[in-house]
Amino acid sequence: MLRGAAGRAALNVSSPVRVARVRRLHSEPAPKAHPTKANWALPSTAVALAAGAALYATAQANVIHNDAPSESPEAQVRATPNALTNSTLEDEGLSTIVWGSNKTHVLDDALPESIRVPSHSEWFNNVALRDLALHEQHAACVDARGDLYQWGDGFLGNEAGSSRARPELTLKGKNITQVQLTRSRVYALSASGHIYVLSSRREEQALPIAAQTPASTPWWGTGWLWGEEETVDFAQVTPTYKLKRGERFVQISAGSDHLLALTSEGRTFAHPITLNANSHGQLGFRRCDVPSPADLLHIHLPNKHPRVPVELTPKVLADPYAKATPGIRPATSAPRHTEGLVGKEAAAAGIDDRNIRWSDRLFEIPALKDVKVDRIAAGSRSSFAKTPDGRVLGWGANDYGQIGLGGNVTLEAITVPTEVILWRTTPGTMKTKCLDVFAGGDLTIFEVERRDGTSLPYIDVLACGNGQYGSLGNAQYSNAQSAPVRAKNVSGLLEYNESTRSLQAIVPEEISISPTGHVLLTLDTKTRAGPGGGGRDVVAWGSNYDYQLGTGKRGSMAVPTALQSVDGERFMLRSKTAAEVRDLQGKVWKKGVQVEQKAVAGWSNSVVYWRIR
Repeated sequence: MLRGAAGRAALNVSSPVRVARVRRLHSEPAPKAHPTKANWALPSTAVALAAGAALYATAQANVIHNDAPSESPEAQVRATPNALTNSTLEDEGLSTIVWGSNKTHVLDDALPESIRVPSHSEWFNNVALRDLALHEQHAACVDARGDLYQWGDGFLGNEAGSSRARPELTLKGKNITQVQLTRSRVYALSASGHIYVLSSRREEQALPIAAQTPASTPWWGTGWLWGEEETVDFAQVTPTYKLKRGERFVQISAGSDHLLALTSEGRTFAHPITLNANSHGQLGFRRCDVPSPADLLHIHLPNKHPRVPVELTPKVLADPYAKATPGIRPATSAPRHTEGLVGKEAAAAGIDDRNIRWSDRLFEIPALKDVKVDRIAAGSRSSFAKTPDGRVLGWGANDYGQIGLGGNVTLEAITVPTEVILWRTTPGTMKTKCLDVFAGGDLTIFEVERRDGTSLPYIDVLACGNGQYGSLGNAQYSNAQSAPVRAKNVSGLLEYNESTRSLQAIVPEEISISPTGHVLLTLDTKTRAGPGGGGRDVVAWGSNYDYQLGTGKRGSMAVPTALQSVDGERFMLRSKTAAEVRDLQGKVWKKGVQVEQKAVAGWSNSVVYWRIR
C-alpha cells in the first residue's frame, strides 16, 4: 500500500495500471481492378491484367500507413525469442536482462541492434558480477573473481568479425571491485584501494617495447617477481603523497575527462584524464604536475623521473567572451579561444594525453581538505561531494543548471566547491538532509529526507540540469533547470510496515543516470513488505528514442513510470541465494552466494544484471 505524504503524488506499485496490450489495426481495402472494354476479349491480355490486378491487390494489402499503430507486445515477444515475460521472472538460474540500443554490440552480439523490450542475454548465464559499466562503444565488467573484462566495437576496433566477439579478459589478479569508463580509458578500483588505468581499445593495450611487464606501480612492475606475467599494458594512479596508515580509496567516479576518488578517511581527490579535464573547473584546482613526455619511453626503469608543471585553466576564465556575439565582445579582448587551447602550455611542451601515463597522480582538492566526505559523484563536466551530515557541494559546468544553485546563479562554470541549497522551497520548520547524490551527463539527482517533527518523514527525489528529454521527472521538458525540482511518482511515497503496523517512507535504493538522458530508479519496496514481498520495483523515465525505457515503443516520458514486462506484470528486481556462481571463464567460483539484481542505465540502453551482495 502506497500513499503520498501530505497530499503528494504516489506511485501505486501494489496495483499498477496495466496498459492495453492489443490495439485495433486499421487497414484500407485494396481497390478492385477493372478491365478495359478494348482489351477484355484478348486472352493473353486478360491473363496479364488478371495477374497485374492480383499483384496490385497484394501490394496494397501489405502497405503500412503512417497512422498504423505499432506492434502489440505479443508480436514483439514473437520477434524477440528472449523477451522477458512473467513466466521467466522466476527463472532459477542467473541471467542478464537487456534492452535498448545494441548498435555497438555492448549488450549481446546475438541480439538485434535495437532491442525493444527487456530480453535475456546469453553472455552472463549463471554469472554474478561485482560491477558493470557501459559506455557508448565499449563496456567492461568485473566477475566474481575480481578480474576485469572488456568488449564492444570500440574495444575491438575495426577488426573483421569484431561484432561477434564476447567479453575478453584484460586485467587479471587485481581483485577489482569497481570500474568506471570514459571514451578512452578504463579505471578500476581494487579491494585494497589501488586505482588502475588501461586503454579502452585493445590495440592500445600492447605492452611497451623493452618492458617485461606493465607497471603495477606508476613506474616499476612486480609481476615478474611473483610469476604473474601480464598480457596487457596498464598503470596505477597514485596520490601525490602517501596516504595515512590504513587509509585507502573506497570509491571512484568518472566524468568525460576527469576522475574523482574518495578515501576511507573522507578525503576527496581528483585526476585529469585528458587536457580538457578542467574545461569548466570540474577538477577543483588548476595547477598540477605530470611526468616529462620524454621520460614516458623509459617508464620501466627504476630511476627518478622528472616532472613538468601544468596549469589547466577553465575556458570561462581563459576567455570570458568565448560565447559572446561580436557586438558584445570588446574590441580590446584577446582573440577568441577554442577547445584546443585548454592546456595549450602542456600541448606546447609535447604532452600527449592519449598515453595512459601522461598523468599518473591523484591530487587532493584544496577546498575540501578540511571537509569530510562520504559520497562523490561525477557528471560529464561537473563534480559533487556529500558530507555525512547531509550537505552537498557542487562545482564544474553549470550551463544547464546541473549544479543546482538556483535561478539567481547564471554562471556557466562554478570553479570552487559551492554548497547546494536543497531546502529553498520548504517551510522554515522543515529539516532537509541529503541522503545521496547521483550525476550523469548534464543531469543531477539528489535523494533528500524531509521531516518537520509533526508528521512522518518522507523522501523526495530532486532533479536539476538538462531535462529536454523529460529526465527531470516533473512532467515537463525543460532544456535547463537550475533549481532542483521534485520528481513525480517517486517522491513522498509511504508504505505500510508489517512489523511495526505503521506507515514508513519508501526509500529509493539506487538511481542510475544515463549520459544520453534516461533514468532508472529502484524503489526499496521489499524491506518492510513482510511475508510475500516479491522484490524491488524499477521506475524509468526520460529519453526513449532507442527503446531504452523498455516500453516497447518510442516516445520519451517526463513522468517516472513503473517498468513492466511485455505481458503486463510488474518488473521487480530479485534477491536470492544462488546455487552456484561462475566466473566468465565458466568455472565455478562459489556455491550458496547471496546475489541481487541491479539496474544500470547505459548509453541509450539499459541492463539488469546479478550482483554479488
